[in-house]
Amino acid sequence: MSNRRIRLLVLTPLMASAFIAAPAALAGSAAAAAPTATCSISGVFDNGKVHLSGGGFTPGPAYLSSPTAAGGQFTIGADGGFQMLNVENAQYTVSQGNERTECSGFNGG
Repeated sequence: MSNRRIRLLVLTPLMASAFIAAPAALAGSAAAAAPTATCSISGVFDNGKVHLSGGGFTPGPAYLSSPTAAGGQFTIGADGGFQMLNVENAQYTVSQGNERTECSGFNGG
């Protein structure tokens, strides 16, 4: 047998296994990635207050803070989300441990 033929016999199965293993490795790393937490302000009510909601958090205790409005400790649900109705229209940050998530949607109004 020629060297070329031997290389093909050896390399073909190795290359095929790499193509099969690559998608599985990528899927495993995507599944291991933590979800990105989000928080948004929406729905300005007639009284000037807003709806604050978020998702992708770790279930458990969290802290809501704002430079101009009241905050405080609250609990993220088992699904990683929360909703708060009738909060002041202000900038908010949700904190869990060392992770901080700025809430989007504040328009200064």
